[in-house]
Amino acid sequence: MAGRAAVFQLLPLAREESAQVSMLNGGFPEVLARPAARALWFSSYTQTYLERDVRTVLNVRNLSVFRRFLALVAARHGQLLNRTDLAAPLGLSVPAISEWLNVLETTGLLLMVPPYFSNLGKRLIKSPKMYLCDSGLACYLLGIQSQSELRRSPFLGAITEGCVAAELIKAQINRGIRRELYYFRDQQGLEVDFLFPHQGLTVLAEVKTSSTPTPSMTKSLQQLTSAFGSSATRAVLVHGDTRSTPKMSALAPGIEARTLDALVAELYAPQVARRSR
Repeated sequence: MAGRAAVFQLLPLAREESAQVSMLNGGFPEVLARPAARALWFSSYTQTYLERDVRTVLNVRNLSVFRRFLALVAARHGQLLNRTDLAAPLGLSVPAISEWLNVLETTGLLLMVPPYFSNLGKRLIKSPKMYLCDSGLACYLLGIQSQSELRRSPFLGAITEGCVAAELIKAQINRGIRRELYYFRDQQGLEVDFLFPHQGLTVLAEVKTSSTPTPSMTKSLQQLTSAFGSSATRAVLVHGDTRSTPKMSALAPGIEARTLDALVAELYAPQVARRSR
């Protein structure tokens, strides 16, 4: 009967759950157990996913077209969803693409991040941004095979952003709270990667791949913080991690610089505190 069952959404492992989780390998346990065999596992996974899961949910006769669809989704990782842009190269209709995207989202392969709506007197772009849920799978589909290739890749920024999105969602799901993650972009060019609630505030998070953040990177955060009101928000610039980089520092007035690991650890902290009592 309704109300007598609990439903859990199991995503790939979070960085808080395993120190082996990385952008290149992602968070699937099988890949973390045998990183040297990551390419073989992802190849087998996508093949199994296509032949079993996709055919179970959808009546897809031509799996080669669906493989091309997966590759297109990976190439648009971190971009605004444009169904026509996905449909045209495949010779498919927009309704068919919408159905395929729904399957990817339902089966946990795709994250859709909707825009944040607020009463700022600006017309917001309504399309969601899409990310593959696992950065390791994204790297595999994009042909990125090593850390050096990832550092040189034109997709580094998008993969980093997607990794942050996935970790924020995992933190919310693992803590048993409602999933709330948004992005902000208006037609005047003001853009902030992510917004999410935490401890009564709206956290504004901008993602940069650099391990040496500078105040010039905080312009959009400062503008949006001013529009929201600093008392209702917390602004964080999430940057690349190095051994010599402090976990937290004041980058500009009201702007914190944090590594992803430091930010995620803080999001889990309330849950840890309750357990320790």
